[in-house]
Amino acid sequence: MTYVGFTTKDIRERIEEHTRGITRTTAPHIPWQIEVVVMFVDSKKAKEFEQYLKTGSGKSLAYKRLIPVALAKDFVSGRKGSPKRNA
Repeated sequence: MTYVGFTTKDIRERIEEHTRGITRTTAPHIPWQIEVVVMFVDSKKAKEFEQYLKTGSGKSLAYKRLIPVALAKDFVSGRKGSPKRNA
């Protein structure tokens, strides 16, 4: 499962919360592991980038350039929002 999110907490602390099932929306998909971390000094830009990564264009960028290993996992499980396979 690919997760895109914003946090002001230490990233290790945040991933531990997800792995312990504290966050209701991510609990069904545990365990979690970090593949990529993108950091911003400006929180507004970070939130804008998070929103972009949740668009079709942003998902394409993420799957193709940031997390190609997740692409294969999402295809195997047929997850919603997975990029289409090239014919």
